[in-house]
Amino acid sequence: MSTSVEPLRIEGSFLVEPEIFPDDRGLFLELFQQRAIEGPAGGRMPVAQVNCSLSRRGTIRGVHSCAVPPGQARYVTCVSGAILDVIVDIRTGSPTFGEHVAVVLDEYSRHAVYLAEGLGHAFSPISEQATVVYLCSTAYNPSGEICVNPLDPELALPWAASPRLLSDKDAKAPTLREAEALGLLPAYTGSTLASA
Repeated sequence: MSTSVEPLRIEGSFLVEPEIFPDDRGLFLELFQQRAIEGPAGGRMPVAQVNCSLSRRGTIRGVHSCAVPPGQARYVTCVSGAILDVIVDIRTGSPTFGEHVAVVLDEYSRHAVYLAEGLGHAFSPISEQATVVYLCSTAYNPSGEICVNPLDPELALPWAASPRLLSDKDAKAPTLREAEALGLLPAYTGSTLASA
């Protein structure tokens, strides 16, 4: 079986396109292949936690990340419905700091994204509802969680105009510049990450 892994514009982010095998019973695919992302991602992605979220249209989840070290690499796919998935470079000193890449993940293409430690992640359903599954390299650690406001005007993320449903935590999160001033963001040093 063949899985294509293509780098996205932000270093450490990749679009994963699994091979799908349809037949009269339905279809089959390998949702995650360790060997497919090892080379492009620069090593193995240990899986410490698997999350699943169900969201309705208008929901915005993120921008979330995890303090480095240890950070948290993520492998994200949409198993039902469709989402606009957004990767934000929140690494201070990165040549693409503050920039984002947006891709559609849906139940038809079965594409996924891989994002390395230190990158921010957010998504919003573009179908009536969507189920997202994501593999995480480390377990959730509330004390190391990084949140950036997904409606930060400087980021100008491509969300639908309305409705916009956010958790209190995301709505009250600092802008990217505020998080940077508070020293909350990871630092980029070449291809190596370090705590800010």
